[in-house]
This record gives sequence, C-alpha cells and structure tokens, in this order.
Amino acid sequence: MATTSRSPGEESFARLSSEDVRSFVDAFRGEVLRPSDPEYETERRVWNGMIDRHPAIIARCTGVADVVAAVEFAREQGLPVATRGGGHNVAGTAVCDGGVVVDLAEMNGVRVDRESRTVRAEAGATLGDVDRETQLFGLATALGAVSETGIAGLTLNGGYGHLSRQYGLALDNVTSVDIVTADGRVHTASADRNEDLFWAVRGGGGSVGIVTSIEYTLHDVGPDVYVLFTWFHGDDASAVMAAFRRWAESAPRDAGVLAFAAHVPELEEFPEKAWGEPALALLGSYRGDASDAEDVFQVLLESATPVVDPSGPMAFVDMQSMLDEDYPDGLRYYWKSIYLDELTDEVIELMVRVNESAPSALSTVDLWHLGGAVGEVPRDETAFWHRDKPYMLTFEANWESPNEDEANVAWAREGIAQAQALSVASGRYGNFPGMNEDPAKLLYGGNYDRLAEIKSAYDPENVFAGSVDPRPRTE
Repeated sequence: MATTSRSPGEESFARLSSEDVRSFVDAFRGEVLRPSDPEYETERRVWNGMIDRHPAIIARCTGVADVVAAVEFAREQGLPVATRGGGHNVAGTAVCDGGVVVDLAEMNGVRVDRESRTVRAEAGATLGDVDRETQLFGLATALGAVSETGIAGLTLNGGYGHLSRQYGLALDNVTSVDIVTADGRVHTASADRNEDLFWAVRGGGGSVGIVTSIEYTLHDVGPDVYVLFTWFHGDDASAVMAAFRRWAESAPRDAGVLAFAAHVPELEEFPEKAWGEPALALLGSYRGDASDAEDVFQVLLESATPVVDPSGPMAFVDMQSMLDEDYPDGLRYYWKSIYLDELTDEVIELMVRVNESAPSALSTVDLWHLGGAVGEVPRDETAFWHRDKPYMLTFEANWESPNEDEANVAWAREGIAQAQALSVASGRYGNFPGMNEDPAKLLYGGNYDRLAEIKSAYDPENVFAGSVDPRPRTE
C-alpha cells in the first residue's frame, strides 16, 4: 500500500490540538498560515534558495501584540521559533522546520523625527524603506550596502556599510529598541533602561528576544554623494590592491571603499571581450566636497587602466540600491567572513587565486576596509567584539543550480580555511556566518560569557535558538 511522507511542518502541526490552534488564531490579528494553506509553499521560502524548511505555522504579524501571541503560543507548545524580518538572512534562520515563524514583514513602518534627528523603524523594514524616508530631509543612518536587506538582522549582528568608517556600525547608531522576550513581555531597552538587554541586542543577534522596532541616530548625508565604481583586469589585481593598501592607511573618514575580486559580468555596460574574465573591482563613496573626490581616490584610479569606470556623482538612495539586482530572491548563497589584522601580500594573493577557482562566475571575494568610528567604541560596550580589526575578508558563493551546491559551498569553506591559516586572520562576522556551523565564541570573543549570562536571564529555555547563539547557562 502506498504511503505519503509528511514534511516536518505537517508532522509538527498534526501534533497540535485543534483547540489550541483555534485559540491562537482567534487571538491573532494577522494571518496564520498552516501547511495546508495555499500560500504556505510561497511564504515558507526565503531569499536564499538553498533553504528548504517547513514550519508548522507562519504567523504574519501586524503589530507587537501579534508577536507576543506568537511567542507565547510557541513556548507553550514547545515549538522552535524563527524570526523573519524585512529581507535576506543568508544563513536562512528566518525559517525553521516544525516550528513557528514569527513573520514581521508587514511591520515595516518608518517615522523620522527631524527635531531629535532620529528615525524609528519597525523590524520588518528594509534599508530602502529607511533611506527613502530619511533622505527626504537629507539625513541617513549607518546601515548596509544593499537596499533590500532587512534592517533588523543587519543591525543586531553588527551592520557594515558605506557610512561605517564615519559613523560606526548600524548597531552603534541605535538609541533604543522595543523587544519581546521569551516570557511574552515587551521591553524598551536603551542606554538608561534595561541596559543589559540593550547591551545584548547590539551584536548578540536575536539571541535574547524578538526586536520589533529600532530607533537610530541620523546624520547629514546626501542627497548626492560621489560614487567610486571601477573595474580592473584580473592581471592588474595585485597592483590595484597594493594601491588600495596604501590608500587605506590614510583614507579620510568620509570615504570608504570595498574591494572585491570577481568575474566581469555579461552586461552591455562591460566590453564583450572581457565577459567572464577575472577582475578586481572597487566600490566606494565620498561624502565630502564633490570637487575633491578625484583627488581622494587618485592613488586608486591611477593604479591601472580600468575595464570600465562609471564613477561619478549619484543620489545616495541610488548608490544604496545599485547592488540589489546582484542578489535576487531565490539565488543560492553561502557566505563566510574572517577578520584581518593586516592586509598582507599573502591575503592579496589568496583573493586573486581563490577568485580564479570559483565554480560560479557570480561569486566574489570581498575585502571590507573597516576601522574609523567602528574601532573607537570599546569592545565591551556592546556584544559586538571584533572592533579592532582593520579589514574583513568575505567569501561570497552565489550560484543558480541546486546541482552545484556542494562545489560552491566547498569553495567558500576552502577559502576560509586558507585564510584561517594566515597569522593575521581570526574571528567571524554574524551576518556572513555560512550556515552557523562555527563555534559562537569565534563570533563573540571576550563578550561570550556576559552574553550567555544575559541569555540565561531572559531565555533560560532557549526559545530563541535559531542562530549562532550562546547557550543559556542552564543548558
């Protein structure tokens, strides 16, 4: 006799009593999706096409009361919890097998207070949602570099972007958060209120609760900035990176550059004869006087003859969205990062060599220039530990076919292993964690013990266990 296998979501849902489910649905204002619902298959999918998980329930929240109801239901039923924000999350922790997905995507309101120079955004908002509102007033906060990224995950794990060297990490610009803890209570955390929670959420990811809104400090930025976006031939990569190293030693705070080894994309903006070839690209911005921009970047622009160089003035919101099309929904992603004490010749050689061996032409090896305001915050002031590192090296495996999963994941892991063997490399970054397979202490360093204690106080049963979290002391 034929049998029909059930998904983890169907198995878990079948064990719930209909009365308990009915009570939850009746108390919930948003939409509750079950495995049998028509929208379930679409809504369980996340940005990273590698992720194929089946929750028992997807709770699409309309407000904080819905978040509380979902957390309490999951805790009472003994179900795992995953929190889904506005977008991305490369490790796929926004969805879980057999548990409850607390979906915040509809909670995406943004409100700017010009007098206090702050913006409050709900946790389902994206960078683009925030930039759109703040740029009405020529203001911005330090967020990421892709407008479709969700603000919550980006911020709670750190948040590097174009403004980091000038204004710090995204989490350094947070003035307060609203957060729902495992007991269903709602807290406001700031520098003078629930200080332990405020410390933990800034770098501790979602380990101590579900953040429902975030308030940020705003800065004068835009509406136009100068954007550096220059592509060089792969043969010139070593020379360009040597120039980049010299530039980084004295770069002004209001300028930042991300260097990445890549392959020339098959786009009409690039010479057809160069399509598919290894390349070295520089993406950055300068927010000072536009007439000074070429002087600021001169050592980089003179390092070699570019393949293409569309650098020039651009609206800040356009710069923030110029990489969006490179990271579409459903592509397959596996990203890992490691910090560097120094940009050595060995690191540059590694970038070039590993890029050339990439099984997918969509993949890149990225070098983030850090320092500046990021490094001026004491390492024990927030849960984020790796502030003293001047660079971060990231292996971005991006590909299309499920048949190529093994090769692309292996490429990124081998790249990290080779980097880890260098004396200048250490640590991990929470937003580019592979699939969270590395020990949490690589991420939290000397802040691990304090974060574990706060986790024990607010989530002793480990309700929020979906990422690289410290374990409660009770476990």
